[in-house]
Amino acid sequence: MLIAATTFALGYMGIRVAREFVQSRFENRIFFLARHLAVNSELGILLGDTAMLKRLAGNLLLEKDVMGAAIFDGEGRELARAYRNAEREYKMVEAPVVLKEEQDESRAFREEPESNEAGRVLGKVSVSYDTTGIDEVLNNMKIRFVLLSSAIAAIAGLVFYFLSRSLMSPVSELALVAKMVARGDESVRASVGSLPETRELAKAFNTMLDTLRQNRIELEEANREIIRKSTLAEVGKFSMMVAHEVKNPLSIIKTSFDMLKGNAGLSSEDTMVYYIEDEIRRLNKLIEDFLAFARPSNPVFREVDLNAMLKDLLERFEFSSIKGATKVTNNIPAEPCIADADPDLLKRAIDNILKNAVEAGPRDGKVAVSASCGNGRWIAVIEDEGEGIREEDIARLFEPFFTTRSKGTGLGLAYALQVLKAHRGSITAGNRPSAGAVFRVEVPLQPGEQASAAAPPMKEE
Repeated sequence: MLIAATTFALGYMGIRVAREFVQSRFENRIFFLARHLAVNSELGILLGDTAMLKRLAGNLLLEKDVMGAAIFDGEGRELARAYRNAEREYKMVEAPVVLKEEQDESRAFREEPESNEAGRVLGKVSVSYDTTGIDEVLNNMKIRFVLLSSAIAAIAGLVFYFLSRSLMSPVSELALVAKMVARGDESVRASVGSLPETRELAKAFNTMLDTLRQNRIELEEANREIIRKSTLAEVGKFSMMVAHEVKNPLSIIKTSFDMLKGNAGLSSEDTMVYYIEDEIRRLNKLIEDFLAFARPSNPVFREVDLNAMLKDLLERFEFSSIKGATKVTNNIPAEPCIADADPDLLKRAIDNILKNAVEAGPRDGKVAVSASCGNGRWIAVIEDEGEGIREEDIARLFEPFFTTRSKGTGLGLAYALQVLKAHRGSITAGNRPSAGAVFRVEVPLQPGEQASAAAPPMKEE
C-alpha cells in the first residue's frame, strides 16, 4: 500500500508538472504568433492596406491551433479579420502594433513594451486559439501516467505477495509443526526452506525439538532408574525378612528331613522323598537368587584372562546335573584376553545364561559358546536350539521376576544384566536365523571404557 500510494502521488505530481509545462509552452507559442503578426502588420496599418492585412491574418490560420486573427488600428477599428469557425468562443491573446525603433527592434517583442508612449502604438492584433489539441495531449498523458502508476503498483503488489508468501510459508509451517508437537507427535520436523533467515529458524526449531526429545528420553530413563532403585531398596528390605523368616526355617526343615530319612532308612530313589528334596532345593535356589539380586556385591576389579575364565566355567558346568544330555560346545581362542573385571560375578552371570540356554533347548540339544577379543572389548555369544524368544518378550526379558517357565524365578537374567552394568558392559538377546535364542555379552577390557551398553536387542534375521 505504501508503494502504491507513493507511486500514485508521484504520478499525480508528474501530471501537474507536465501539464503546466505543456500549457506554458503552448501559450508562449500562441503569444509568439500574435507578436509576429503585430510586427508584420505595422506597415499595412501605416499604409492602410487592408488587403495585405487580411492576407497576413489569413496566413496565421495555417497554424493548426489558431482559429482566427483580427487587426485593429490605434482607435480600435477593425481593419482585417480571418476566422475558421466563429460559432463559439475561443481563448484569445492580444499584442500591440508599435513603430520600429532606431535599433531596428519592435517593442512588440519586448516582455514589457512601453505602450503608453504617445505616437508609438499604431494598433493591436488579437489571435483566437483552440485548446482541444493540447487538452487531448494532456489527457493522453494523464491516462499514460495513471496506467504506468497502476502497473507499478500492481508489480509492487505481486512482488510483495511472492515475498510475503516465501517468508510466511516457513513460519506457518513452523506454527503447524508446533501444533503437531503439542498434540504429542515428537517425530515431526520443519523443512529448512530456501531463504537463509527461515532456514536458520527452522534449523534452530528442529534442534530444539531434538533436544527436547533427548531430554524427555533421559528424563524417562532417569525416572525408570529411580523406580528401579526404589524397587531394589524395597526388595532389599524384604530380603532381610525372607532370610530370617524363610531361609532359616527352610534350613531346619532340610536338616530335620535328612535326619528322618536316615532314621527311617529312606533313600532319594523313593518318589515322595525325591519330591520333598526337589522342592526344598527349588525353594532354596529361589531364596538364594532373590538375595543375590536384592543385595548385589560390589565388583572387585583385577586383571583376569576372560577366555580362561570362560573355559573354566564350561568345564565346571559339564559336571552339573541340569539336563546332562545337553552337549555344550565352545569356540574360545587359546590366546589370553586380559581385562579388569570381577571373575566371580561374571561367572555367576554367564552361568545363569548357560542354565537358561540348557533349559530352553531339547534334552539332546546343543549349546554353542564362542568368544572373541578385540577393539577394546571381550564378546561372548551363547546360542541354544530351543524355540527362541517371542518378539514381544525380548524387551522384557531382563526385567526382574519376568519368566516364561512355570518354575523360573525371573531373576537369573536380571542379575546378569546387573553384573554387566557394573562392568560397564552389555547383554543383548535375540533369535537365531534358524531356531533358538542367542545371547551376546560384551565386557570392556578397561572398566572405565563404555562398551555398547546401549546396543539394541538382536532381532531375528
